[in-house]
Amino acid sequence: MSRSFEKYQKRKLISSYFSVILSIALVLFLLGVLGMLVLNTKKLADHFKEQVAITVFIKDNAKEVEINQLQKSLTLAEYTKSVEFISKEAAAESHSKDIGENFMEFLGYNPLQNSMDVHLKADYVAPDKVEEIANEITTKDYVAEVSYDKPLISLLSDNVKRLSLWILVTSAVFMLIAVLLINSSIRLSIYSRRFIIKTMQMVGATKRFIRKPFIIKSVQLGMIGSVVALMAMAGVLYYFDTKLPELRLLEDPILLVVLFSGIFIAGVVITWISTFFATQRFLNLRTDDLYY
Repeated sequence: MSRSFEKYQKRKLISSYFSVILSIALVLFLLGVLGMLVLNTKKLADHFKEQVAITVFIKDNAKEVEINQLQKSLTLAEYTKSVEFISKEAAAESHSKDIGENFMEFLGYNPLQNSMDVHLKADYVAPDKVEEIANEITTKDYVAEVSYDKPLISLLSDNVKRLSLWILVTSAVFMLIAVLLINSSIRLSIYSRRFIIKTMQMVGATKRFIRKPFIIKSVQLGMIGSVVALMAMAGVLYYFDTKLPELRLLEDPILLVVLFSGIFIAGVVITWISTFFATQRFLNLRTDDLYY
């Protein structure tokens, strides 16, 4: 009978440890993912900004040497990310595919112009800077027009600032939630052994002596949970780096080491503090209060 009870208690204890590890790992994983998002907010914003292009339309009477000179000067410009030349023939073919018919057969000629799509570096994608660049390019005699989506650039600039602010606010709130969730898991684990704590206290054990094994065990669980969370984070990071290599998520190893170390330390520190206060609470309770 006693062996069956011991086995039951052991299974119950293992189940409690597993629940604590799982909750710590899940919370730290979500916190780590959010941390990666915070650290890579600028990269994400830059990626979307650099998708915006300004289109330079070239006059039909422009010489080939002038077109080559323009392309070279734009490629070497400090604000340029990339330049793509699109001939009027290629533009007509693409447009015909989009509308599903050959419009040149109806018109009898190709009304489109040679053009260049200029993708700017993220730091230059702002309404005032783009307008300045467009005005500079327009001064060339063989440039017919410079076109870009002004409302989109303005909206993108405003939303990037708002997004950064909301991510920071969300991170702070989620950090608080993470602490509370881990603290609740630790407290439930300690609660199941509250009578053991009180028994040890009644036979003369000091508070420090009673707390020590609980803190050591909780820190060990916190370390295991942190390792599980870091493995999951590494998997997610590798997956997104494979799918979105342009974000260059793995190019800064120092930043990743700081993030992973921070998550590991957070798991250890939160479990240590939570266990300390949870055991302290039951140590200060009267025996009669343990039943409520």
